[in-house]
Amino acid sequence: MAKEMLPVVDRPLIQYAIDEARAAGIEQFCLITGRGKTALVEYFDRAFELEATLKERGKQSALDALKDSSMQPGSIVSVRQQEPLGLGHAIWCARSFIGDDPFAILLPDDIILSKTPCLKQLADAYGQTGGSVVAVTEVPREHTSRYGILKIGEDDGKLVEVTGLVEKPKPEEAPSNLSIIGRYVLTADVMGHLGKLERGAGGEVQLTDAMAKMIGHGPFHGLRYEGRRFDCGDKIGFLEAQVAFALERPDLGPAVRDFLKNYVGQL
Repeated sequence: MAKEMLPVVDRPLIQYAIDEARAAGIEQFCLITGRGKTALVEYFDRAFELEATLKERGKQSALDALKDSSMQPGSIVSVRQQEPLGLGHAIWCARSFIGDDPFAILLPDDIILSKTPCLKQLADAYGQTGGSVVAVTEVPREHTSRYGILKIGEDDGKLVEVTGLVEKPKPEEAPSNLSIIGRYVLTADVMGHLGKLERGAGGEVQLTDAMAKMIGHGPFHGLRYEGRRFDCGDKIGFLEAQVAFALERPDLGPAVRDFLKNYVGQL
């Protein structure tokens, strides 16, 4: 199944991404899909038969849950990435949707638990700086080869001036240990660089390479966001997300705490 449809507690990852974007004031959405990912689009269809059955049986709580995934007509579209040529290529496939406007990117397998949604924090930083902003976090130096890493200038402890970007550098070559995670607010300038379809690390069109070419032509910052990030593309990260998000739920938290105590006692 598409990993974006993996459920955390009782909602798929794609729903968390959409909800986070809505909380940041975003009203138009584009799902970039590929082979085997038609379920992402179908998930946001209305299930009239199911709604009628639930209404007939008085299942109001289930009906309310369905409303969370409902979208305004015309607010969501999808485009197809016909070849798996990397994140940069995927974003380029949405060029007609993006046009000349600033836009946000959310990678649903990164899920973030925070008081203020991460993308809202980025949108506020964009309003403050007037330029592109990416969410960043510190990673162990030995793991820099897994991420896009920042070369940094001025740093006030929260906002970091980005002076360069390197995709998956070796630890000894990494300019810092600040890594980009799956949240971006970018200006449309990046599309001109992506449109060249230049291959980078892994033979793919890398978004990091295109962003690096924007630096020096406008404000570009990294934001140390408030919150905890879980990598749901990793088994341990996925399991930890289940526990963390369940503990935050008033309807589930107490019961989850109780059963966790049983397991902690066995360690």
